[in-house]
Amino acid sequence: MQTLLERFLGYARFETKPDDTNPQSPSSLSQMLFAERLADELEHIGLKEVTLDGNGYLMATLPANCDHPGPVIGFIAHMDTSPEAPSADINPLVHPVYDGKEIVLNAERNIILSPAEFPELSKYIGQTLITTDGTTLLGADDKAGIAEIVTACEHLISNPSLKHGKIRIAFTPDEEIGRGADNFDVRRFGAEYAYTLDGGGIGELEYENFNAAAATVTVRGRSVHPGTAKDAMINSIMVSGVFDSLLPPKERPEHTSGYEGFFHLYDIRGGVEETVMKYIIRDHDPLKFSDRKRILTEAAEKTRGRFAGAVVDIAMRDQYFNMKEIIEANYHIIEAAVEAYRKAGIEPVIKPVRGGTDGSRLSFMGLPCPNLFTGGHNYHGRYEFIPLQSMEKAVEVIVNLCTSSNKTTK
Repeated sequence: MQTLLERFLGYARFETKPDDTNPQSPSSLSQMLFAERLADELEHIGLKEVTLDGNGYLMATLPANCDHPGPVIGFIAHMDTSPEAPSADINPLVHPVYDGKEIVLNAERNIILSPAEFPELSKYIGQTLITTDGTTLLGADDKAGIAEIVTACEHLISNPSLKHGKIRIAFTPDEEIGRGADNFDVRRFGAEYAYTLDGGGIGELEYENFNAAAATVTVRGRSVHPGTAKDAMINSIMVSGVFDSLLPPKERPEHTSGYEGFFHLYDIRGGVEETVMKYIIRDHDPLKFSDRKRILTEAAEKTRGRFAGAVVDIAMRDQYFNMKEIIEANYHIIEAAVEAYRKAGIEPVIKPVRGGTDGSRLSFMGLPCPNLFTGGHNYHGRYEFIPLQSMEKAVEVIVNLCTSSNKTTK
């Protein structure tokens, strides 16, 4: 566990925030620098065919060491962290033998990780928790996934008596801004199927995800001196507020769970003349997903009708779709994961992803790719934490999948 802990802490401190205003891949230099560091590490631990392309996609091979290797399987995680929370100067805190009480993340700012607000903490009493220092996110989404994959590969290399087929691994950029699979070369990756390590708490196993779209709403008003603004000023900030109020108030992330979709306003910036709002739209049901996009368009039309002279433009794009139909046609890979979980002493919790993974798009690109847990909680914020023992179990699951891959057939 010490190796896994030190590896994850090193990864977490490496800032890899994406930039959705940059069309290049990767969208930020920091992701490429991190990929270069990872490439050196993969070669150092003994992986083969380590390649890093110009778009920031890192791939490597763990060669088969058995006579009947079976299918080539893959493991995938993403290098970027959420753009929704501070991610520079990450300072992870390690709390050995958690006692079940409140954890003071930052005394100066009175930021406390409390079991009263996050009752799942009670499941990890006696374990080692890794948290933020209250000023940034932690980045376990998805640095934990990377650490678990690398540690599993290192364990297999160090223990050649554990027989396995050919294993491919890949680390991708820009997943958090919906572009993680844009330049993924499925043919070059060469796996029959794969698993993303990008899930939440221990035991989660996911093969249904949201249909997803992103929308940028730009509101342009008219700036006039406030002393002479009567019947002349159009305050784009106020117009933006009206637009947002026209969306269903209970269909937001903070009011939804399970299969319920939502509209999420995650960024708003502007002044009197112009305000730009960024939304993500999510729903598991394809018909409801289409309806959500219609609701957003109608809200723009209604807002224009209320404010003569205001410009309300929407730029909307689909990001990914629900992979359920692809995985159900290849359900043997779920059965293999269930067996690997149970062999590790974990009862699988099969549930829909309230988010997305690279695997959703990769599944439609010909690489069936369900999602395994990493062990983390409260992703994308200051209250993020991950138990080290959950990470260790994720490593065990990966090893189990690798060593049983020669028995996995369609």
